[in-house]
Amino acid sequence: MKKFRKVLDGLTTSSPSGGTIGSPSCGSAAGTPTTAPTPKEIDVQETLVSENFQLCKTVRHGFPYQPTALAFDPVQKILAIGSRSGGVRILGRPGVDCFCQHESGAAILQLQFLINEGALVTACADDTLHLWNLRQRRPAILHSLKFNRERITFCHLPFQSKWLYVGTERGNTHIVNIESFILSGYVIMWNKAIELSTKTHPGPVVHLSDSPKDEGKLLVGFESGTIVQWDLRAKKVDFRIYYDEAIHSVSWHHEGKQFMCSHSDGSLTLWNLRNTSKPIQVTFPHGKIQKDGRKESCKPILKVDYKTSRNSEPFVIFSGGLSYDKAGRRPTLTIMHGKAITVLEMDYPIVEFMTLCETPYNNEVQDPYAVVVLLEKDLIVVDLTQSNFPVFENPYPMDIHESPVTCTAYFADCPPDIIPVLYSIGAKHKKTGYSQKEWPVSGGMWTLGSHTYPEVIITGHADGSIKFWDASAITLQMLYKLKTSKVFEKPKQNEGRAAELVDDDPFAVQMVSWCPQSRIFCVVGISAHIILYRFSKYDANTQIVSLEVRLQCDPEDVISPSENENNPCFSEPHSGSHSPQPHHQHPASPGGGTPESFKDYTPCLKVKDRAVRVPPGYQAELVIQLPWMDGEPPQQISSLDINSAYGLLAFGNCNGLAVVDYLQKTILLCMSTLDLYGAADPYQRLTRSPRRNRQSTSGLTELSDNQQSVDTERSKSPTSDHVNGHCTSPTSQPCSAGKPRVPMGPEGPRLARRGPGRPPFRKAQSAACMEISLPVSHTEESRENSFSRSRSSSVSSIDRDTKEAITTLQFGESFGRKSDTLPTPCLWVGTSLGVILLIPMSIPTDLEERMEEPVTIGPCGAVLMLKGSVLRFGFLDCMGALIPNPYEVWRDLNAPEDPDRPRKRKLVHYSPSSSQDTCGEGHLAIVCSERQAKVFLMPSQSCLFVHNITESSFVLRADVVSVCNSVCLACFCANGHVMTLSLPSLRPLMDVNYLPLTDMRIARTFCFTNGGQALYLSSPTEIQRITYSQEMYDNLQEMLGELFTPTETPEAQNRGFLKGFFGGNAHTFDREELFGEAAAGKASRSLAQHIPGQGGVEGMKVAASGAVGEIARARIALDERGQRLGELEERTALMMTSAESFSKHAHELMLKCKDKKWYQF
Repeated sequence: MKKFRKVLDGLTTSSPSGGTIGSPSCGSAAGTPTTAPTPKEIDVQETLVSENFQLCKTVRHGFPYQPTALAFDPVQKILAIGSRSGGVRILGRPGVDCFCQHESGAAILQLQFLINEGALVTACADDTLHLWNLRQRRPAILHSLKFNRERITFCHLPFQSKWLYVGTERGNTHIVNIESFILSGYVIMWNKAIELSTKTHPGPVVHLSDSPKDEGKLLVGFESGTIVQWDLRAKKVDFRIYYDEAIHSVSWHHEGKQFMCSHSDGSLTLWNLRNTSKPIQVTFPHGKIQKDGRKESCKPILKVDYKTSRNSEPFVIFSGGLSYDKAGRRPTLTIMHGKAITVLEMDYPIVEFMTLCETPYNNEVQDPYAVVVLLEKDLIVVDLTQSNFPVFENPYPMDIHESPVTCTAYFADCPPDIIPVLYSIGAKHKKTGYSQKEWPVSGGMWTLGSHTYPEVIITGHADGSIKFWDASAITLQMLYKLKTSKVFEKPKQNEGRAAELVDDDPFAVQMVSWCPQSRIFCVVGISAHIILYRFSKYDANTQIVSLEVRLQCDPEDVISPSENENNPCFSEPHSGSHSPQPHHQHPASPGGGTPESFKDYTPCLKVKDRAVRVPPGYQAELVIQLPWMDGEPPQQISSLDINSAYGLLAFGNCNGLAVVDYLQKTILLCMSTLDLYGAADPYQRLTRSPRRNRQSTSGLTELSDNQQSVDTERSKSPTSDHVNGHCTSPTSQPCSAGKPRVPMGPEGPRLARRGPGRPPFRKAQSAACMEISLPVSHTEESRENSFSRSRSSSVSSIDRDTKEAITTLQFGESFGRKSDTLPTPCLWVGTSLGVILLIPMSIPTDLEERMEEPVTIGPCGAVLMLKGSVLRFGFLDCMGALIPNPYEVWRDLNAPEDPDRPRKRKLVHYSPSSSQDTCGEGHLAIVCSERQAKVFLMPSQSCLFVHNITESSFVLRADVVSVCNSVCLACFCANGHVMTLSLPSLRPLMDVNYLPLTDMRIARTFCFTNGGQALYLSSPTEIQRITYSQEMYDNLQEMLGELFTPTETPEAQNRGFLKGFFGGNAHTFDREELFGEAAAGKASRSLAQHIPGQGGVEGMKVAASGAVGEIARARIALDERGQRLGELEERTALMMTSAESFSKHAHELMLKCKDKKWYQF
């Protein structure tokens, strides 16, 4: 806990730590004392300490990116999916969702559950086997075994066996003890498996399975088409099969007398063990006989499952096998049931499929009930119990990537009524036709924890869709989907301005702004458009209002340092230059007369100009578009803020700022950034470059992995450029002519910190957005410089280009000038040059006047400065409490009129001085940029604290968040560090090197929220949530689901006397006798290396924590103890019987020999 006291005299304009913020207010000389009352003392109790913070991953949502393997535990009923990056997702009932990551990052080749044992074996592409302990909420590796001389190709673990068969690329089969993870000395060498007369190598092992009839017989399939049944006891071959076509998979009939193979020519062969010289059946399921009598060539059948059913014909399920001549056909899964053949077309290529059966025993009738199909970008489960084979409704959020995610937003502690309302609206649009049965992956156990509160995640997508997700209690469920493209007419291909600007995704979402209390929602699209939505429970006929804002600047304009007038870029037809006083402007109609410079203005998209019927939910009310002008495309919008209490919307780009009154549907302000300063400009600006560069539009919608959201990415320093829609290094650009600007005032040398000149057309989106992706032609050095190189102040100087981007905006109650005694509505504006502007506003308080009287905007108030592009604002009262934004309470404008309860606007304001005894105490303003954070006291504009966050990198994302009943500043840097700073003293509380920023996607989607949580898109299909709160870290075990639940293993069916007599001695097979060290010896040490895992002791401690697990383990231990005692008792009885028999025989021998003479023997 820390106290700080700061005594102010009202005359100070500089920070005690040496920071410089004393820029003059508009209309007053620098350093002029203000008459505003100032607090005599500020007393803030800071309760946050370093012990309150702990960074860790919590849960991962979405579809596993680039999946490679699939496994299912039929007793525990949990599913595992392996990926190319070494990740493993384990899924059970909704809420049971666990992610594990191999440190090596090697791709997963195969997964094998130890059925009903709470363990999983993973085989990786680096030829390493890992054993995972699933009897804990966070699985850990118990053992690893690294093969040194051979490459793993296939693994098989028989049910209730502790010996794992491992096939290799050389054709050998090794055996691993699962308990100790030590290699057995028993090896099936490839040259012993094939005949000595065979001249060619059989190829890698592609299949291993034990015979259902006899566990002592192992079926080994080689890639070349050779199949061998190996007698494990006799260590010899029972039979060999040589087939001309390569083998992809093998599947047994449950009786163990037949098996089926799938081949590379699209054929299925059925073999009988009585006669292995040739197959008893060869079928080409999708191969038709051509006119010349030959079969048409087919694609390989990659996998086949041959499953018997008690009450019907067997199922033969396979993937692939289509004929080559049918180009363009989608991937298929074929189900052959008796004579019926059903072909299921899939949206994506099939990676793996697995048939779910009622029994885990391979020697019983299988009775399949479902098929899990793992696709490249989806997971589906097909119901086999119904003749039309419907799919189950997937309870997991596997469709996050339905269209590529382009931006995210995270809202914790939302109003409790918002989630049910969104769910009820979204449920009306759910798809139908699903299977009526319950989702078959129902394992694990999950309960709603005590530390839960409403959370909502919003994702914006490349097709213009918006998805609202319920993220409460570390789960994720889709609530509602909104399609922004419905607002516009469908653009015709290669026509219109949208086709020139963005070819593929003209509706792609760049950023969103949402007020949960008023339910007003704003979307910014890549075609320089903004859509304002209101929420309604009723459908309505709506005419969408469209406004065009011309936020372009003429590059030939001349701005002199002594100019005292503001020249808005948008002007009415007969208006000249405007004074700094606020003005009220209406958009000119397309048919009206316009000045000569505005002849060619066309919006990128055409808004529907007719009344449309809109369903309940979010309904578009207003569309704002930046049109093309004089053949130049509009610059993309870089910042946005909306306030429902004020009824105002503000947005900016690299040209300037616009403020729109969305209640009256009018444009209040539209100015270039330079015009906003007026006389308060801290820089002396030279004339703009006369060059008229056309903006290239290439690559604006490379959104799947590279499209950058303006709001969530703060990755570029002001020293980096945006040329032709790409990030480039300033070192690769020529300096434009002209002298550098010289800052005004005594702080001049400190302010000269910007990089060399930039082209005038897209310069100042530097910190607000990383435009898309680097072109191939750029060098690696340029790529590095543009994003992650150190940006020291000594390298930079003031830009010679006059453009300056608006990088962040914030409405709130504040003090626009030092002389203000009461807070008024203000707009805080942050720019890419580190300048902060305060724009005061006058808003009518009467509800009727608000709809009729114009909102007036005063000239620029305070001008403050700090290093780097401004990223975020936050406001605290003088007691250190967060000041929420004012808002309007939600009201349904489409609801039927109630004369007793008229619909009136109800506003909720939070005054900065509400917690103070004296009116006009002021408030604290927190400002964070790419490089540093500052705390200002308003209205005196004194800098109380300053902290340089980073010198070697730059901040991408910063937010003022609530943690542990207090507030802090959370930052995410380009070097991967996550930091928190106390407020208001800016003490470092946590600095963790979390992850290197290897992908621009992370920068685009990383966002913090209250409660110590954050998220980012870890892959194009997955959302990773993290926490930096120690409290949530401590409660995480309670919130996560249990993967393992003690379950009785189903008993094997009685085989009957005759089957047991004639079926061989399957139950007398003892693998320990064959594979143990005593019989097989030790394996070569150079063949494989055992690596002990870190999850052994810790995993057992965690696994023993639950009461249910404790009782179950005690019960198992007692059963084992009782069994051992029973065995001991039986052995004792046998020994006693043996001793009595020996005594009896000895006595009889003594009596017989007692009277004999020596010569009679």
